[in-house]
Amino acid sequence: MGRIGSQGVWIAAALALGGGVGWAGHYYVDHLMAAQSAETAPTESESSLAALSLPAEPADEIPPSSAPLAIIASNFIATAVEQVGPAVVRIDAERSVSQLNPDTFNNPLFRRFFGEELPPDMVPDRLEQGTGSGFILSADGRILTNAHVVDGTRTVKVTLRDGRTFDGQVIGVDSVTDVAVVKIESTDPLPTVRLGSTANLSPGQWAIAIGNPLGLDNTVTAGIISAIGRTSNQVGIPDKRVQFIQTDAAINPGNSGGPLLNDQGEVIGMNTAIRANAQGLGFAIPIETAKRIADELFATGEVQHPFLGIQMVELTPEAIQELNSQQQMNLQPDETGVLIVRVLEGSPAEAAGLAPGDIIQRINDTDVTTPTEVQAQVEASQIGEDLTISLRRNNANTTIAVKPTALPDELR
Repeated sequence: MGRIGSQGVWIAAALALGGGVGWAGHYYVDHLMAAQSAETAPTESESSLAALSLPAEPADEIPPSSAPLAIIASNFIATAVEQVGPAVVRIDAERSVSQLNPDTFNNPLFRRFFGEELPPDMVPDRLEQGTGSGFILSADGRILTNAHVVDGTRTVKVTLRDGRTFDGQVIGVDSVTDVAVVKIESTDPLPTVRLGSTANLSPGQWAIAIGNPLGLDNTVTAGIISAIGRTSNQVGIPDKRVQFIQTDAAINPGNSGGPLLNDQGEVIGMNTAIRANAQGLGFAIPIETAKRIADELFATGEVQHPFLGIQMVELTPEAIQELNSQQQMNLQPDETGVLIVRVLEGSPAEAAGLAPGDIIQRINDTDVTTPTEVQAQVEASQIGEDLTISLRRNNANTTIAVKPTALPDELR
């Protein structure tokens, strides 16, 4: 009895201690929960309504909700694409390409069989197909695209995002700026884009590209404006007269001719896939340039670019040092302007008296320090009208008036 009684006392004490700890923990949790939920405690009326409702199921038995989400997440990119996407088109072009390489005619075996002339019906041209993009400028079906998308063909197939297809007529092509225009006919008004401006464009701003890269229709890519005012020389296509927008939004073959948008869904440029080796680099023609050329093409079917006929180099300190040492020129270290290094024979520059060694400093009261700035002033001039050029010749200032002519076809 003594042992049993002693064990009973210890058991009772342990139960009492455990019960006390449990009670204390329960009391602490109750008060903590009450303090946290004091502000959200139901009112008396809410409690009454709760009492009338059905008892809640245990937490582990609550079935998953089958109700649809009330809010669909969106962002400015999706909004811009929804606004512009219907006006972005796919352009399928088909052109004839000669089967023979020009070197083939010089092959002795070839000449042995065919002599000096090849019967034209014996080597038919092959058809080359290409796909690009474009966007609709007006509800009556005026479309802007790249020249290299439609070059070599007069008709194209135009497909809208909603699946409608049209036969498009190539109205005009300008290879100098890589701009072309196409017209389609529709009985119903067509969706159009909203044009923006590059006046306040700066690196770091958002850029959105829409197009049909590699045949993948209605592809959207996004990035930022990487740089503005990239010259044709910097981009690697010196024969073009464009200052490009650079972006890291992916632009691949098939994107050419599609729009580049800002974060408001406005078109600020026309994408052009001009560098096959570019990785993470995309380029676009500023919308002001593309629209100006498009208006001329729709009006006359061609664009006449003013032409002087000079080759130039920027006078950097490095260029001055090299010219002085290798060309025996006597240029001052702080000389500024654009040096004429060649004047084409029979050109307006030659007719006006411009010569190699002349340093162009101003055109029509606008200071110029780079060939790009000279080119921009010439492009903005009028064919046949005087272009006033202020220059230094043999350390003396002089002014010469030049009348630009149209850029010859062989230089396009």
